[in-house]
Amino acid sequence: HVQLVESGGGSVQAGGSLRLSCVASEYHFGNSCSMGWFRRAPEYEREVVAITYTGGGSTYLADNVKGRFTISQDGAKNTVYLQMNSLKPEDTAIYYCAAEGLFRGATPLAADKYNYWGQGTQVTVSV
Repeated sequence: HVQLVESGGGSVQAGGSLRLSCVASEYHFGNSCSMGWFRRAPEYEREVVAITYTGGGSTYLADNVKGRFTISQDGAKNTVYLQMNSLKPEDTAIYYCAAEGLFRGATPLAADKYNYWGQGTQVTVSV
């Protein structure tokens, strides 16, 4: 049973940076899985932020974070990172890590494609 544990959330002023980490324990995806980040702001639906295929070759970044956010991974640590720069108040949300091993080479964007989720970490950006 895969467990995902996020860390790195917090409160920053607009223009600041945060780095989120997601560690996959009891990892049984072999060497590869689709893994990344969704977020949910108050009164909004959950939306995809960034997804990567840990086996390499596929990465997705939502248009509203391109140029500001970067997704990366450390395979030796079973960890995926979300580096968030130039944060804006509209980035305020709970950020969730998600993972799924079913989609070889792919980065599904729909939340219902993912069976494994972290508990979420709050990111708050003030003006």
